[in-house]
Amino acid sequence: METQKFEIISAKSNIDWVGRKVTGAHNGTIAIKEGSLNFADGQLADGKFTIDTTSIKILDVTDPATNAQFAGHLASDDFFNSDNYPEAQFVITAISKESNDTYRIIGNLTIKGITHPVSFDAQVTTTADIVSATGKVVVDRTKYGMRFRSGNFFKDLGDTLIYNDFDLNVNITAKAV
Repeated sequence: METQKFEIISAKSNIDWVGRKVTGAHNGTIAIKEGSLNFADGQLADGKFTIDTTSIKILDVTDPATNAQFAGHLASDDFFNSDNYPEAQFVITAISKESNDTYRIIGNLTIKGITHPVSFDAQVTTTADIVSATGKVVVDRTKYGMRFRSGNFFKDLGDTLIYNDFDLNVNITAKAV
């Protein structure tokens, strides 16, 4: 069995996030700090990556003061608590190949020291020395202690309610080592 390891290129990898509320949505990016994908006989076999929670950026709020306030709130204990948990991690626990370049990925996502399983489909393409992978992970923030303005925990929020699920659109580029 031939195995090959690919190290994630942080500068060419990131996560686009989308969070929704009753009155609209916000979006931004968060950096992938490091990680790797491993292949066995040309098929994705396992992998993991570390997310830099201190790198959260908001792209749709253009006023600098409002953007800074919002970024500070996302970094606070109401959300990612980036001072105490500067990293989140995803570790693949199971993989099934769905088609030529589509895999069903199951893994453990750890945010704020809390781990839960997540699953998603990923498009994975390989050349001799480069892997590109994309996938959309839907995360229930309340499972990770992010209860701020959640309808599951607070009543009468009206149009200040923030939906529990947020999307992480993961884009990874990795190079053979």
